[in-house]
Amino acid sequence: MKTLIKNAKIVTPFRMIQDGYVLVEGGQIAAFGEGALPDAVAGRAADAEAGHAADAKAGRAAEAEAGRVVDAEGRYLAPGFIDLHTHGAGGADFLDGTLDAVCTACRTHMLHGTTSIMPTTLSCPDDELFRIFGVIEEAAGVTENMPEIVGVHLEGPYFSPSQNMAQDARFIKLPEKSEYGHILEKGPMIRRWSIAPELPGALEMGRWLAEKGVIVSAGHTDAVYEDMEAAVENGYTMVTHLYNGMSRLTRKNALQYPGAAESSLCLDDLTVEVIADGRHLPPSLLRLVFKAKGADRICLVTDSMRAAGTDAKESILGSLESGQRVEIEDGVAYMPGRGSFGGSVATTDRLVRTMVKEAGVTLSDAIRMMSLVPARMLGIDGRKGSIGIGKDADIVLFDEDINVDMVMVKGQIWVDRIECDH
Repeated sequence: MKTLIKNAKIVTPFRMIQDGYVLVEGGQIAAFGEGALPDAVAGRAADAEAGHAADAKAGRAAEAEAGRVVDAEGRYLAPGFIDLHTHGAGGADFLDGTLDAVCTACRTHMLHGTTSIMPTTLSCPDDELFRIFGVIEEAAGVTENMPEIVGVHLEGPYFSPSQNMAQDARFIKLPEKSEYGHILEKGPMIRRWSIAPELPGALEMGRWLAEKGVIVSAGHTDAVYEDMEAAVENGYTMVTHLYNGMSRLTRKNALQYPGAAESSLCLDDLTVEVIADGRHLPPSLLRLVFKAKGADRICLVTDSMRAAGTDAKESILGSLESGQRVEIEDGVAYMPGRGSFGGSVATTDRLVRTMVKEAGVTLSDAIRMMSLVPARMLGIDGRKGSIGIGKDADIVLFDEDINVDMVMVKGQIWVDRIECDH
């Protein structure tokens, strides 16, 4: 069945289409444009009559043929949001290691506009890690009421001990090829790995992972500029939660050394991920990052833990078995003692809202950072990340305040707050 979405403001990477339409067929975008759906686009001969009346007649006929019509009523229509870094939501963490936990976390994020998701792990015992690989692979086969799982992101365990933050220090270690090779063998869905590039063996690991098609990301690191430069030369293309869990400008013997944060802004080949909840980075710093990197080199990520999408005041970061207690206040999770954040409780709609309403970027740029840039990093921008003919019909409708009213994944409407005609 064809689905027509009409009367929408369509957000593309380049412009805003006012009073637009999108036609969905076979799980893909079949057509989009401004005004009414042309009669010819609906697959029938154009009306022979001329003038506005004929156009209106053709539009009505095209709507009738669509089968299902969604009136956006002036809402914004954007490509589905893609989150490359999330640990959980809805009271569930991916490290819980059950199908129910994985689906609960994914579905909670989908309520807020996420149509593609990358479950993320923390540094943990290997047996715990291996257990969840099979569960996530099983969850990736669930298509009912689910965003698409586009891979697994390993955050750790090869980090600087002084930058572990919410990572459990018991499991931090140096990279050993026999070990990380075994992990990759056990986890065929691994598409991204965060590592501190200054560690012994980390550059070799970067080269090896890049050859395997894994995105290599610098994170929880004490690197200085020379380390980050070497990382870029050895397969690293991303930076994990910029400014959080990384070195800053330091002074040694009266000389200034750029840390990982400044280096990431300076090195053009690095794409940075940003937790744009307005807490991990205040709006002023979000503006600085945007000014330095631009929309094409920033991925917005939630880095959310299990309390995202809930009203919990206390929670567990990581698995229920071996996770760490966190406290939640003012829209963010803290480790006990407030020494560091304990992940976020953000959802993707909040990220877009913060960038637009508080950091002052355009809606098109915010959507680009939440959809097209992560799709490009994953190499799936040919089918996701923007509104385009032949691309997956992953679509989000939201209002002026970025409140999500409808979510479609591959042509199926799973979130419907505007009572679409199903």
